[in-house]
Amino acid sequence: MATNEQQLIAELLSEFTANQSGLDENTAYYEASHRPTAIGVTTPPQMQKLLVAVGWPRVYITSIEERLDIEGFRMAGSASGDEELWSWWQANQLDELSSFAHTEALIHGRSYIIVSAPDKEDPLQDKNTPVIEVESPRRVWADINPRNGRVRYAIRVVRSQTNALGVAPPDYVTIYTPNETVGYENSGKNGWVEDFRAKHNLGIVPVVPLLNRTRLSEINGQSEITTELRSCTDAAARTMMNMQATAELMAVPQRLLFGVKPEELTDDPTNSHKVFEAYIARILAFEDPEGRAQQFSAAELRNFTEVLDHLAKQAATYTGLPPQYLSFTSDNPASADAIRAAESRLVKKAERKQRIFGAAWEQAMRIAMLVMDRKVGVNEMRMETIWRDASTPTFAAKVDGVVKLATATTPEGRPILPIEGARMELGYSEETRKQFEQWERQSPRGRLADLYGPQDLPEGPPKQAEAV
Repeated sequence: MATNEQQLIAELLSEFTANQSGLDENTAYYEASHRPTAIGVTTPPQMQKLLVAVGWPRVYITSIEERLDIEGFRMAGSASGDEELWSWWQANQLDELSSFAHTEALIHGRSYIIVSAPDKEDPLQDKNTPVIEVESPRRVWADINPRNGRVRYAIRVVRSQTNALGVAPPDYVTIYTPNETVGYENSGKNGWVEDFRAKHNLGIVPVVPLLNRTRLSEINGQSEITTELRSCTDAAARTMMNMQATAELMAVPQRLLFGVKPEELTDDPTNSHKVFEAYIARILAFEDPEGRAQQFSAAELRNFTEVLDHLAKQAATYTGLPPQYLSFTSDNPASADAIRAAESRLVKKAERKQRIFGAAWEQAMRIAMLVMDRKVGVNEMRMETIWRDASTPTFAAKVDGVVKLATATTPEGRPILPIEGARMELGYSEETRKQFEQWERQSPRGRLADLYGPQDLPEGPPKQAEAV
């Protein structure tokens, strides 16, 4: 292996390792396993290890990701989606895997799409379908040119085990360059040994970053779990932990007994020193007429619940989540219009994510076309990702609006929304729309139309007869 290749591997591995910091913390917040750094000063030491899971980051990430569903890709000048690209999408199981890629990008700020040619020696791969994979930032890193935003090099790292420190040297790396993809195996003392070398000569690295919350000064993306959301989550975890401690220690009324010997409260006089380890609601009885009991009032937990409601409202302010998502609503159910108004920020945020993520998927599809020797022209450069509607209108309301557009006409007498466009607005998939068209042709009206052939439509609305 040439010296420059060894240097490239060392540089990319160094960048990969340097950008792993923070991923564990992102995952901990998403999985609700993060422990706040400071927990309850007045909490007993025996309860300070209690972990309270607050899942607001997961609710936020999931609420956005659930609205990111791709339904196809459309070329410029085409009324319907490209059938070949959609077949590639489904063959690579991207209906499911794209959801994982979006989730990773929202959690960590980035995930990656890798495109390669089909393996001709693999009998399970279709030779006419490119391989499109998605990867986590824990395995892939892409070096992005800040001048034009393009990937200069990328590396995929595979580790089979971990050492005592939790991180072991990689067993295998794959280097992606604009002209070739090379795999190297770690042989230990002999260093990196080349495993394969595949030249593609695309002039572009077949790795597309799926970036979240990029800025002009931050080209590698940022986590959607922002600092303010983490602060609210930590405060809620501390509050809930203190509430549990208070419920354990003071929510049940406590008793004081005067003039009673310990052995009078137990059937086993030898263990009378353990008598005060009483359970909740245990009935205490004694015979000494001089004895008396006094009871303290139970502690109120309302102050904790009020603090949690306030923190939930702060989290909603930062994230745009509707009130019902964080369980602070009024007793009266909200109307449909109120629900849509509450979801307006979340819907707009999901539409922004569709625009940003759509550009990455379009670039990945263009690379897939190049891999399969398909021409990429002007129409392909203006490719459009077809997303499912991010809002949540009722089906009846949506049908009513679509019917009004389909029945209304322009001054020339043409419908504002053609029948095919109406079906797309209602969310029917490409395959379902084709089935509808086939059923229409098999109907008596469709057969009659095929018999007479296409008829020329008038240029405008029919003219009224002139008055005699």
